[in-house]
Amino acid sequence: MQIIQNKKAYHNYKISNNIEAGLILSGPEVKSIKKGSIDLKGSYIIIDKNLEPYLINTYIAPYKPAKIYQQKYNPLQDRKLLLNKKQLKFLVGKQQEKKTSILPLKIYLKNNLIKLEIGIGTGKKKFDKREDIKKRDFERRKRGLIKNLTHHLL
Repeated sequence: MQIIQNKKAYHNYKISNNIEAGLILSGPEVKSIKKGSIDLKGSYIIIDKNLEPYLINTYIAPYKPAKIYQQKYNPLQDRKLLLNKKQLKFLVGKQQEKKTSILPLKIYLKNNLIKLEIGIGTGKKKFDKREDIKKRDFERRKRGLIKNLTHHLL
């Protein structure tokens, strides 16, 4: 079940590869995410010099019922990702390439665990973005016309 999708990432980047990763979270953070109190805008993933991947600049709202926890909670703290060695080597190689970004795309539940879908993206130019908007509008109009035609025929 999908909890949140990073629509800005799909708009600003051409996504080439997807990888599934786990997240190390505290209990109140898990409850907050399951409620949908998370924002991926401006988030990205880095791999530090110790080869540990981190999710940076992701806002997870404090969970209100956990009042004691809220006193020392930082909603924008870096969160460690869980990846296997093969995935980690792949991401290290992609991080070293020019003009590529490692981005969080979706947060979802899988077997009652919170998972993160990571994408490798290259930045889109302005004309690419306009082309995508034109295609989306055309598809929307086409669906509307088909719906109207079938409605009038019945």
